[in-house]
Amino acid sequence: MKVLAIGNSFSNDAMRYLHDIAKADGENVKAVNLFIGGCPFSRHYVNMHNDAADYDFEYNGERTGIKVSIRQALQSDIWDVVTLQQVSSQSVDYETYQPYLDALAEYVHIHAPKSKIMLHQTWAYEQNSARLTEELGYKSQNDMFADLKSAYKQAAKALGEAEIIPCGETFQKLIDAGAASLHRDTFHASLGLGRLALGYVWYEMLTGKSCIGNRFADTDEPVTVQEKEKAQECAHKAADEYRRMYGYV
Repeated sequence: MKVLAIGNSFSNDAMRYLHDIAKADGENVKAVNLFIGGCPFSRHYVNMHNDAADYDFEYNGERTGIKVSIRQALQSDIWDVVTLQQVSSQSVDYETYQPYLDALAEYVHIHAPKSKIMLHQTWAYEQNSARLTEELGYKSQNDMFADLKSAYKQAAKALGEAEIIPCGETFQKLIDAGAASLHRDTFHASLGLGRLALGYVWYEMLTGKSCIGNRFADTDEPVTVQEKEKAQECAHKAADEYRRMYGYV
């Protein structure tokens, strides 16, 4: 399977371990991320029109030093899946998604006609984060998640019921289960448990295979056996919930 993310640091987090999680399960997933830090749909849209080679080409969770445009990346392989996401700070407001999302999706269809577009649902900031309370004005990270969940649902509908990779849902389930180390700076995913959980839910949604019992363990920060099992359980529940809720095959 070949997967291309048109994203930013949140897709960088989500794809850090994806290739290795798949490999540990006997699957070969080529995971490429187009990285510009803090990049919103509006900037992707401008870059698309300018054919700007401003993206770091990240291959299987590693930087390559290569710079590409969206077009170059789309035409560089025959992609099975292309993912799109809004920048986290604007993810709560669907008005910021359009008209850029529709235009990007059409561009993907033109340059990678055999690919399926999926939406990478981002996640809420940590409770009491200054970005949560001061920048976005939320008292509760649950409220931020509720708004971004609604916005991604609208985005999926706009793209003809595109499948959603429920990263934010996975984090909420982990928080409810008592996880305390999902963020490294109150908004990006932690280098161990956070990124691992994201990799699990991406793997499930992309392949349809369960992450339960996955043996990958070489994370950039230590993750206990108990944390790993809980991450697998929550990612599996989130993936299963979205498949049932939205009728994903």
